[in-house]
Amino acid sequence: VQLQASGGGLVQAGDSLRLSCAASGHTFVDATMAWFRQAAGKEREFVAALRRSFGSTHYTDSVKGRFTISRDNVKNTVHLQMNNLKPEDTAVYYCAYGRRLILSTLRSPNMYDYWGQGTQVTVSS
Repeated sequence: VQLQASGGGLVQAGDSLRLSCAASGHTFVDATMAWFRQAAGKEREFVAALRRSFGSTHYTDSVKGRFTISRDNVKNTVHLQMNNLKPEDTAVYYCAYGRRLILSTLRSPNMYDYWGQGTQVTVSS
């Protein structure tokens, strides 16, 4: 599985961005696709995930109500719509792919097998 992330940029607080992650290769029905982010000097943290077989979405508390993860089945692409961006959202955003993840594990980056190259999101105040 190869992942190609895109859509980052420099925006002002309150603006919106949409990140995209295109998956190629053999993808599985039981896959989970997720977004993580890593700010300078910090550990990589979970942002959002979508479990394909369940159609369920999951978010970290700090982005609930502002970010939406969705899937385009035709294009095999996952999007992260980010609204009302804040300076603390500034980070490199990574998409990730894993299989057979359960609720208690999908927030851990160690559970994902494939990663995109990362896209920078910078939010100025």
